[in-house]
Amino acid sequence: MNYKENLLKKIEDKSATVGIIGLGYVGLPLALEFVLKGFNTIGFDIDEKKIPILMNCKSYIKHISEEKIFQAVQTKNFIATTDFSKLSICDAIIICVPTPLDHHREPDLTFIEKSGEQVAEYIRAGQFISLESSTYPGTTEEILQPLFEAKGLKVGEDFFLAFSPEREDPNNPDFSTSTIPKVVGGVTPSCLEIAQKLYDQVIIKTVPVSSPRAAEATKLLENIYRSINIALVNELKMVFDKMEIDIWEVIEAAKTKPFGFQAFYPGPGLGGHCIPIDPFYLTWKAREYDVNTKFIELAGEINTYQPYYVVQKLSEALDKNGKTLKGSKILILGASYKKNIDDMRESPSLKLIEILQSRLADVEYSDNYVKVLPATRKYNFEMKSVDLTPETIKSYDAVLLSTDHDNFDYEMIYKNAQLIVDTRNAFAKRGFINVVKA
Repeated sequence: MNYKENLLKKIEDKSATVGIIGLGYVGLPLALEFVLKGFNTIGFDIDEKKIPILMNCKSYIKHISEEKIFQAVQTKNFIATTDFSKLSICDAIIICVPTPLDHHREPDLTFIEKSGEQVAEYIRAGQFISLESSTYPGTTEEILQPLFEAKGLKVGEDFFLAFSPEREDPNNPDFSTSTIPKVVGGVTPSCLEIAQKLYDQVIIKTVPVSSPRAAEATKLLENIYRSINIALVNELKMVFDKMEIDIWEVIEAAKTKPFGFQAFYPGPGLGGHCIPIDPFYLTWKAREYDVNTKFIELAGEINTYQPYYVVQKLSEALDKNGKTLKGSKILILGASYKKNIDDMRESPSLKLIEILQSRLADVEYSDNYVKVLPATRKYNFEMKSVDLTPETIKSYDAVLLSTDHDNFDYEMIYKNAQLIVDTRNAFAKRGFINVVKA
């Protein structure tokens, strides 16, 4: 059988069954796109709690609407399951699992390896597999390809393998899964052709590159670029603060230049799955080639220091009010890593809580997107969000804005807070003065 031509035909007439491993911030919206474009789609996840939620047309990710899930379930083309034996009936399998760092800031490929082993258990001739998890160049060919070829199948002939980095930006009003161009790199030309054919069904544009390694490197470049530039403005923030210059004012002025400048903004630290983590995948891999990634490591140092800098500014502000950080009641506004979403991955707010508690401050938080702080790989605070009222705001020695959600009542907070420390310039841009910027 000509597996390539058969698979291309099945993709074209939408008779191919698509399997998505990992139904999180990347996998779930991608699965919904395939379903709503007419493909039979199976979503796989090891978290048993997610399955009944989805099949009851509910969402566990706030920016993914229940209406869209309802539409997908009503088509009868979508099922969610923990039964990985159903991989055998999938024509295309897309792996969207986490790639965290371990305690030594080295890549933890456990989720990719386990997913690869599950695929290998049920792999058959004629299948296409794509990895979307952010990782170092070489992962697809060094980790996954040998697993599948050990089953006696030849890549590019019996099965097809590619890497296509996810580019999700949760709750971005301008771009969604289907409207963000998709980089694809296949192990062989046939693998690339199938990858483009599949993703072209649901994505506005595919961008082919020469290999999975080039595609893996593309994702890293995108996030290293952001990490380094955010580190730059974070460093300038600290320098300009000593000079009594407002970094936010400087950025607003600089971005009026119509060429040669792109605005990046400081903050309390890096959050999300990509920018705090992905650059160190390249740092780790570069050691294999005796290369030191100095820019990446310096940017990491600066960005990692930011929560400590924020606490230092808070402590100094309390001192001026005749108080010490120890024993002070501190309210952190915002727990998610960026505004208007419920995504807690690598949120700097968690690090702020840890530092403040270690300094013996009495810490609470408020965030309508995160009613209870979930346990993460690093933290388990068992805290609930505080409801904001004038009375509660007045009861705190300081309010620390970490995440600038639009649903905060900034005027009410400003009128009632004893002290405000703002890491996002949220109060100043609304015209409020006498706020400490950090």
